[in-house]
Amino acid sequence: MTPYTVTADDGTDISLRWYVRGGSGTGAAVVYVHGGGKIGGTLEGFDPLMRHYAQLTGVPFLAVDYRLAPEHQGTTAAEDTFTALLWLRTHADELGVDSSRIAVMGDSGGAICVGTAILARNNGIGLARQILIYPMLDDRNTVPDPVLAPTATWTYDNNYTGWAALLGDDLDTDRVSPVAVPARLRDFTGLAPAYIEVGTLDIFRDESISFAQNLLWAGVECKLHFHPGAPHGHDWINPDSALNKRVIADRVRVITAL
Repeated sequence: MTPYTVTADDGTDISLRWYVRGGSGTGAAVVYVHGGGKIGGTLEGFDPLMRHYAQLTGVPFLAVDYRLAPEHQGTTAAEDTFTALLWLRTHADELGVDSSRIAVMGDSGGAICVGTAILARNNGIGLARQILIYPMLDDRNTVPDPVLAPTATWTYDNNYTGWAALLGDDLDTDRVSPVAVPARLRDFTGLAPAYIEVGTLDIFRDESISFAQNLLWAGVECKLHFHPGAPHGHDWINPDSALNKRVIADRVRVITAL
């Protein structure tokens, strides 16, 4: 792992970590957004996962220490990640990266990934793929579903807390930017192709399905993997399960195909 720093437009330094198996890359690369509901998570906490992905795939990962809510609200996290993407593109040659083969990925950090993809599209920058692992996409998803609530590992209260911290008084209003809340996006054309996976017991189930449909209706390639009986974070809860072995194999395939 090699640490780097990039400076955001407002002068804030953003920490990055570059993970490469065996000291060399494959040409592809992944800009990674850690989970934490917009309010938690650290590069250190996700360090073992980054090493695991890089080791399994041979594809380098750039982990981003984006700024968290409530201290930093709205689109800041996506803008930080977009800044990291631009940094990687600028340093692509020295890092052995083909700038046309860069993806964004997040385990639960889906809104920030998609926000980055929206900023990339709006600025004419191509992305190879969005890899969205049980993504948190819609601030309006705070009313408990009686079927999902009893087994929710990420609860509706958790969801309200995270979105309220990020959006403040803009929560559940028309003032919300789709860069912060991708479910509010109206024009999906031109976004990067997506890989999305979600479990049937995850409260993000329906918003993931809706997002995939909107991409497809806009002519954007999308693969949706739907896992029966799986709650949010199932791969952390039972990493040795048969389901998780299939899930990891699918993630490795999509990453190595970049």
